[in-house]
Amino acid sequence: MTARLVAVRALVALVLGAVPARAHPLAPALLELRERGGGRVEVKFKTPAVAVRGTNLAPLLPESCSAPTASTSEREGGGVVERYAVACSASLTGARIGIRGLEASPTDALLRVELADGRRIQAVLRSSEPSLVIPERPSRLAVLRDYVRLGVEHIAGGFDHLLFVFGLLVLVGARMRPLLKTVTAFTLGHSVTLSLAVLGFVAFPSGLVELAIAGSIFVLGAELAQGPDVPPGRLRRFPWMMAGAFGLLHGFGFAGALAEVGLPSGEIPLALFAFNVGIELGQLAFIGLVLAAWRLVIRAHVPLPSWSSALPAYGVGCLAAYWCIARAAVLIR
Repeated sequence: MTARLVAVRALVALVLGAVPARAHPLAPALLELRERGGGRVEVKFKTPAVAVRGTNLAPLLPESCSAPTASTSEREGGGVVERYAVACSASLTGARIGIRGLEASPTDALLRVELADGRRIQAVLRSSEPSLVIPERPSRLAVLRDYVRLGVEHIAGGFDHLLFVFGLLVLVGARMRPLLKTVTAFTLGHSVTLSLAVLGFVAFPSGLVELAIAGSIFVLGAELAQGPDVPPGRLRRFPWMMAGAFGLLHGFGFAGALAEVGLPSGEIPLALFAFNVGIELGQLAFIGLVLAAWRLVIRAHVPLPSWSSALPAYGVGCLAAYWCIARAAVLIR
């Protein structure tokens, strides 16, 4: 049984059946506070433009802060941003800050606090932890935990990245050595550009990056669609080369997500490392699920028609083509 044939059900169950039109999940909410002189605190609160039914998110500010002054509201990207200022009689250090209503929300929220002394506190708020007591200095363990979790959550919701990894699995098959070499090349590629982009050394428009990522998946799908009569090309003979090259491209996509969150002052190397680790943990978990499904299909001896062997290639290619068209349409509006 060929690698393409045994991957049919994994493709249907793990990709096509669960992939929405968008390649990334609903953007998280964002609460940003900046301490200014004289007790003034500037507040920025961003929520998704498409609100989840039954949720009503609102900032939870310290009792030492007054009612907000006149606010402004505007659309920004995929969300709605509200800005206003409050007067606080005490420092935000040691105060509890969070988001009301997050307990009932399926999305997480990002918290950024810039203190008057220049320190920056960043954390991920979720339904189980909707608020945070601002510490004197964020612990290294908290930074490590939060950014590993962010990396896992991003790759778990990045269906385009997962589809590319799935295509690499179909291309290489279950041979451990080539698979390890290919996945390692992809990891090294996106780790390099993720670091360079987040640290500000290189930058590309996010729309073009997303379109190029979809294009890389389409190229992979086209390679998978090559019939047995076609001599294997360089991509099939050296899949690690394609994985590494396209990994550089996918790293810019990961960098866009991390740029939205930001990096904690004083712990940038640790946070960057933790985010990379989270991405790899999520990626390895996905590979494990696909291989497990692979083995189940083999053991079940499920009879499949001959044409089913082409489903993974055409599934990957068609979905990538749809993303290319959709993302190009957004750019030319």
